[in-house]
Amino acid sequence: MAEIDKSVVPTKLLWVDLEMTGLNPTKDVILEVAAEVTDFNFKTLGNYESRVKHDRQTVISLFQANNWYRDEFPENRDDFLKTLDSAKPNDQVEGELVEFVTEHFGSEPAILAGNSIHNDRNFIKFWWPAFDLKLHYRMLDVSAWKVLMNAKYNISFDKNNNHRAFDDIQASIAELQFYLDWFSKEKS
Repeated sequence: MAEIDKSVVPTKLLWVDLEMTGLNPTKDVILEVAAEVTDFNFKTLGNYESRVKHDRQTVISLFQANNWYRDEFPENRDDFLKTLDSAKPNDQVEGELVEFVTEHFGSEPAILAGNSIHNDRNFIKFWWPAFDLKLHYRMLDVSAWKVLMNAKYNISFDKNNNHRAFDDIQASIAELQFYLDWFSKEKS
């Protein structure tokens, strides 16, 4: 795969959220991915969603090892297990993500955006290296805005934490828009 020109000024963002069995990419697995391309006004230009297929017993064991996920989101766990057989193989999901980014970004490197996106990036690097090569080294992490807005301006954003990939992307976009709107009103 050819090296992408990372000096190109971005025109779009690639919002990504992964649902995993835990936070360690070398032990845990990706269960679900959602991706949404927006312009810098947050207009949706395209989206992608998929579940990732894994051996049922492996997923059950990983869920059992993760107390937080097991105790906080039993409905998500049950939903993931119900749809595991209809999920797509990991290699297919990676290939579709590469195609999705190529279709929407061409030779422009995709700026990864989301909440705590660094951890999603760790999983992407480990599980989907071909997809990782399509991404810019810079990322837009909404959680950095959260820290700044709360600590410096005492501004908080209440968001739904249902831990489903597509919903989490929508919440991240809404949160960043909330902060930008606050700055816009403060300027007036």
